[in-house]
Amino acid sequence: MSKLNELLNRFHGIASDPAGQKARYLAEGKKIVLTAPVYTPEEIIHSMGLIPFAAWGGDIEINESKQYFPAFICTIMQSILELGMKGTYEGASAIVIPSLCDSLKCLGQNWKYAVPSIRFIPMTYPQNRKPDYAKAFTIAGYERVIKDLEEVTGAKFDEASLKASIKVYNEHNQAMRTLRDLMAVKGGVTASERSDIYKSAGFMPKEEHTALVKELIAELEAAEIKDTSKRLYTTGILADSPSLLSIFEEYGFRVVADDVAAESRQYRTDTPDEESAVGALADKFRAMDNCSVLYDVKKTRVELIVEEARRFNADAVLVVLTKFCDPEEFDYPLIRKACEKAEIPCILVEVDRQMTNYEQARTMIESLSDMVE
Repeated sequence: MSKLNELLNRFHGIASDPAGQKARYLAEGKKIVLTAPVYTPEEIIHSMGLIPFAAWGGDIEINESKQYFPAFICTIMQSILELGMKGTYEGASAIVIPSLCDSLKCLGQNWKYAVPSIRFIPMTYPQNRKPDYAKAFTIAGYERVIKDLEEVTGAKFDEASLKASIKVYNEHNQAMRTLRDLMAVKGGVTASERSDIYKSAGFMPKEEHTALVKELIAELEAAEIKDTSKRLYTTGILADSPSLLSIFEEYGFRVVADDVAAESRQYRTDTPDEESAVGALADKFRAMDNCSVLYDVKKTRVELIVEEARRFNADAVLVVLTKFCDPEEFDYPLIRKACEKAEIPCILVEVDRQMTNYEQARTMIESLSDMVE
């Protein structure tokens, strides 16, 4: 087996076995803090010697959490709570849940009662994040997270450690951006394999993931790859369903770039170098843009999608819409109109965490394949 395949298999092993990763860290005596979507301050958790661990739910049948949520709410939130109630996350010390949409606010409050064994720590972000007073508000939110983490884990916070962790995360951001650009040019990485790379980043310390990514970059740069796949640009909150990704591959698509909250959106913005590390993190949040859950009157995300689809020579744009995700639903008509104006084929596939039948998605992707041939 080539070194390239060995690395891709390693990413797959980590992405597909979060329980094994969790057990490994607990066996090493480390404390785990769950990070819910979308922008938890992982740098703070990392700086305190804790393991940030992604909690984005899973593709499961939802039963127990229905007593806390209405049927018409995002199934990412439902599945996170379902897994918590089933004991999947047991062993974790806490979960940090941001407040960037109404569903996340509900998740945090319900978690306190449904999963009392794992401490809920809120991260309250301002919706209007650009003004100076928003920075002060965000810093207060981070200070609350720090205080709660110290209380529940016994770990101690200091600015010097946070500055070191910020460097680790900025380096990881850069590595992921470099890999994204290289995969778009070289090919050789399927939609499923690409998803594994992004997903695995949530289940291991960033410095470990960066090392693997740099190895993969070196192997891809050296490889001679002839790729004739159709080039797809994806956008949405989450696009990690193995069934959906296999349909991409069945019809000859590979993902050349994305605007997915669980993927490239995580790595667009670096933390600036400032005297106050906590203040720098707040400025990072202020600088974030182009996301459906971040307040933006001008909807610049729509322009970004068209711009990147052109930049990466995408043959089409696929909107992977998480069912009942209001922020994404509001943006879709604008995305569709912008793609039509730019003469870029665009289709929507609606998904949720309970789906077992992807035949409607197959039909849509088959139609898209015919459009771009």
